[in-house]
Amino acid sequence: MRKVEWAGHSRKPCGPTTRGTTVVALLALFLLLAGAAAQLLAADEPARKSPPTIVFMTDFGVVDDSVAICRGVMYSIARDARIVDLTHQVTPFSIFDGARFLYGTTPYYPAGTVFVVVVDPTVGSTRKAIVARSRRGQYFVLPDNGLLTLVEQGDGIEAVREISNPEWMIGGKLSSTFHGRDIFSPVGAHVARGDDWVLVGPEMPVKDLVRLDWKVAKVDERGLSATVIATDGPFGNLVTNVNGDDFLKLGYERGQEVPVTVGDKKMKLKFVKTFSDVPLNQPLLYIDSRGRLGLAVNQNSFAATYGIKPPVALVIPRAGK
Repeated sequence: MRKVEWAGHSRKPCGPTTRGTTVVALLALFLLLAGAAAQLLAADEPARKSPPTIVFMTDFGVVDDSVAICRGVMYSIARDARIVDLTHQVTPFSIFDGARFLYGTTPYYPAGTVFVVVVDPTVGSTRKAIVARSRRGQYFVLPDNGLLTLVEQGDGIEAVREISNPEWMIGGKLSSTFHGRDIFSPVGAHVARGDDWVLVGPEMPVKDLVRLDWKVAKVDERGLSATVIATDGPFGNLVTNVNGDDFLKLGYERGQEVPVTVGDKKMKLKFVKTFSDVPLNQPLLYIDSRGRLGLAVNQNSFAATYGIKPPVALVIPRAGK
């Protein structure tokens, strides 16, 4: 190759091949860096796009402005929050119904979800207002009156703090009857916004939580002793505290008739998969959508048909006895 003299030195000229190689190398490096940056952005995408989620449940009903006021308080603190209404039709003052609806919902929400629950028949009394964190990484802002009983049994509670920080509440003077607005809503919004939840107040022992007197179904050599705990919404199906797997331990197969005693009423119910497996207005026994044993009447109300008002005892013998 011909040498070119320059400033007393000689070097190879930068011809088209050399320049092309350099451009290709630079382009490859750019694409590599761009790809790495895109991967980093993609990994962070869910965190950047997902707003904080607050699941809100009360026994306020929807005939007045109470729910809208609480939602407004939460939005004023956590403006990008996504508020999901679990229900505001909890049976008034029923801590038990609130506890079972709450536990029935938690498996379907991710870690970091904040549950704000106001079923508070002793509002303004000495009962504590708390924030709890479960072992699943969810937060619960509610009165300490037993609402956490089933969540604790199922998911476990790893830490609890009593709400006492006035900076996390609203109003110069707290109402004695609307803590949903003044305490639980703003605290829930602060937690959802990402504020350090330990600032809400002092830690309290998990063992000091108030718990409901929840009776557990028992299976022994004679059979099953359990409780009908509620009715299923407007349909009148009976909800029990019996896990479906425990019922199956009794030895019954689908299609069999099962002798059942509900309160003082004895009857035989066909164990089936779904309501339409029996004729209209006929009773049945089934495993409900929560995995519990249920009693129903096809397109009618079991509770109304048989005059059942929970809670009542439920007894089922083992198959063949």
